[in-house]
Amino acid sequence: MRYFIWFSYDGTNYHGWQLQPNGDTVQEELHRALSLLLREDISVTGAGRTDAGVHARQMAAHFDTEVSFDAKVLTKKLNGVLPADISVDRVERVADDLHARFSASARTYHYYIHTKKNPFLRHFSLELHYVLDFPMMNEAARILMEYDDFGAFCKAGSDVKTTICHIYAAQWHQTANDVWYFEITANRFLRNMVRAVVGTLIEVGRHRMTLDEFREVIKGGRRTQAGESMPAKALCLEEVRYNDITR
Repeated sequence: MRYFIWFSYDGTNYHGWQLQPNGDTVQEELHRALSLLLREDISVTGAGRTDAGVHARQMAAHFDTEVSFDAKVLTKKLNGVLPADISVDRVERVADDLHARFSASARTYHYYIHTKKNPFLRHFSLELHYVLDFPMMNEAARILMEYDDFGAFCKAGSDVKTTICHIYAAQWHQTANDVWYFEITANRFLRNMVRAVVGTLIEVGRHRMTLDEFREVIKGGRRTQAGESMPAKALCLEEVRYNDITR
């Protein structure tokens, strides 16, 4: 039987989602907790691979088991044994062919920045003191949706078969006078893609790159022409969507 598990985590203390030979990961913690409670070796497959330090407000994974259990009881027990920085929302039975990664129809990330010192944001948002032209950055963000090849924002040396992604939304939002976030939704993302896109948009916002130059960066497909990859702590996976599951 296949189950989906919906959860969130503060990625500060983890080397990302995926199992690593050296360093704690979110996947390892879920594997350990599920295996302990179900009393069998459980393999957990996630909806994506967040990098070290990246957070998730809503992440999904699937696992298979022949053990019968009450999903609500298991959810409560998981929250009792998992670290305080990982929280399970629910566990649910799904179709056997539903895959946490390959069945996902869209993923949404937010990248947070603030322009005034704030001790309550320091672990989840990037403090910047540049004067940024957000209207121009949003013009550049709209340009992203005109293209589907984002090799310029893919980490060098990444083992990917294609750099094609379909972006459905990309826009900066202001939540307070000094707090903004970049929201981007796509069917898939390349490694480091969002952080590289944000770094390049900030170059536009500082008037160090024109809109025409931003367009040429995308068309050129060379990572060296794009902006720097911004720090991981301000990136959060906000939502994973599935056509066959209603959240």
